[in-house]
Amino acid sequence: MSTELRFPPGFRWGTATSAYQVEGATRADGRGESVWDRFCRVPGAIENGDTGDDACQHYHRADEDVALMASLGLNAYRLSLAWPRIFPAGDGRLEPRGLAHYDRLVDRLLAHGITPLVTLYHWDLPQPLQDRGGWRDRATAHRFADYAAACFDAFGDRVRDWVTINEPWIVGVLGHQLGLHAPGERDVAGSVRAMHHLLLGHGLAAGALRATGRPDARAGVAYSLFPHTPAADTDADRAAAHGSDGYVNRWFLDPVHGRGYPADVREHWENAVGPLDFVADGDERTIAAGSDFIGVNYYTRRIVSAGRGDGPFPWKVEPGRDDVPRTDLNWEIVPDELTGLLLRLHRDHPGVPLLVTENGAVLDDDRRVAFLHGHLAAVHRALAAGAPVEGYYHWSFLDNFEWAMGYRPRFGLVHVDRTTQRRTVKDSGRWYAAAARSGAIPPWPA
Repeated sequence: MSTELRFPPGFRWGTATSAYQVEGATRADGRGESVWDRFCRVPGAIENGDTGDDACQHYHRADEDVALMASLGLNAYRLSLAWPRIFPAGDGRLEPRGLAHYDRLVDRLLAHGITPLVTLYHWDLPQPLQDRGGWRDRATAHRFADYAAACFDAFGDRVRDWVTINEPWIVGVLGHQLGLHAPGERDVAGSVRAMHHLLLGHGLAAGALRATGRPDARAGVAYSLFPHTPAADTDADRAAAHGSDGYVNRWFLDPVHGRGYPADVREHWENAVGPLDFVADGDERTIAAGSDFIGVNYYTRRIVSAGRGDGPFPWKVEPGRDDVPRTDLNWEIVPDELTGLLLRLHRDHPGVPLLVTENGAVLDDDRRVAFLHGHLAAVHRALAAGAPVEGYYHWSFLDNFEWAMGYRPRFGLVHVDRTTQRRTVKDSGRWYAAAARSGAIPPWPA
């Protein structure tokens, strides 16, 4: 008979959000404009013309939301700071009201026994920096480091772990190559430049964290990681899957963890856009300044075949297997791939702690419980095989603004009524709460 799967003492049972997706109050207390504020005004950019202006009103409902987290037995919360709340112009003048808000939020979390994992950049670049070139401009990486240093100074006495950059591949591809996310650019060469400067920003921020002298402070990147499966058992498809893995995963993991940019992907990029002359001497050393954990944002896999796809590389992403269950966004549900991903990261980067910083799905709630069980069991298998996984953060705590898809997809463990903002814990939220309180997940099926 199967038994419950028990997790180690101290395992982080968390949820995750980001500032623009939940806070609302985009004009409150001196907050400046972000690229997402501007992008949401572009006709047709966001489903239904939705914006983050109100979102979940988390900025004004933080007391209620933290108390709700505590009532669910959660011991961890991944949040992001809104750069435009702290530096409304991106640099220069600090906004004390923005600092005070996050100061209260951190204290509130700690008072309820909830450990904050703080993300510095979850896509809300101050618009004045975008007007000067945004992440295509090398100076933005230095402005990011200045912002990070201000946050370390303000909150570093209570916050140990920092995600510097969230999903640099998504920022580069959807924001700068395909124009589907803010700032809405369609420039392949600009996307490569932006991704490099995002990683440079991470390295500079990690250096600023080291400079604080706090020996227990940790910095890491939250990567959008996709396991890759060859479409067929052929040399050509295996080579295509390896190449796509380089484009999506290794291009970011390798330099941050001291290996430099992978040669095969660099050759692909140089063939696509020309010399990468924006990679200055010493940049890769700066990027590798320190990553103390790997943040794993995992949703699904990529099945890849040889052949010309939609992008600049010689491979094609296939739609997936007919016999594999799907989310309501048509993403394959493959929890075993999460186990394999965590073990791969442990093998490729031994000794580096792992955090599942995002995992979730758009599903009816019965299927979300099954999804949660399957993916937590996948994490448990990785732990049993030796992977140093410290925690799991479900995406998302609340139904929130989901970027270009607006409010249509509902990832939350807590339902948010769009008219009244009333919070209602879903059955999946109660299931996750029971697991968090007990430190174990029950046998499946129940």
